[in-house]
Amino acid sequence: MHSIPASSGSSFLVQPGIGLMLWVLVVFGISMWLLAKFVFPRISEALETRQKAIEESIDTAERTRTEADALLAEYRERLKEARAQAEEIVQRARQAADTHEHESKERGQEIVAEAAKRAERDIEAATKRALDDIRKEVADLTIMATEKVTRKTLDAADQKRLVQEALNELDFSSISEGAQNN
Repeated sequence: MHSIPASSGSSFLVQPGIGLMLWVLVVFGISMWLLAKFVFPRISEALETRQKAIEESIDTAERTRTEADALLAEYRERLKEARAQAEEIVQRARQAADTHEHESKERGQEIVAEAAKRAERDIEAATKRALDDIRKEVADLTIMATEKVTRKTLDAADQKRLVQEALNELDFSSISEGAQNN
């Protein structure tokens, strides 16, 4: 081992040596040249690649956002159209229901009116039949009563005359009016 002379009293690091400085500068220059030639371009390339990737990610995110906004607007428009169509369908259904209800009421009223007319005709026919039956019964009773009172049999002309007189004396108009009012 080398021993440092103790007589100098100071360290070799503190005293600059021109030869050592020169070698440090040469090694530093070569190191810088090697770094500039091989390392810095790769670092630069990696940084540029990273920057491009980030920029592409930002562009992709912006495109995706634009597409999402367009899809959202389209979705909202379709939703608005669907709501309008649903409202239109509901409105048409209400109108159809109202129309059906109105037609049903009219048809019901027509049926009731027709039934009332039919019942009225049936009542009038029944009243006429009843009056005809009453007239026949009165005629038969008149003939029987006359035969018993006179104790003789009447011929056809006398029977017809007596029946007509008896019927003229009876007032059937009040009976037929009462039946019509019911």
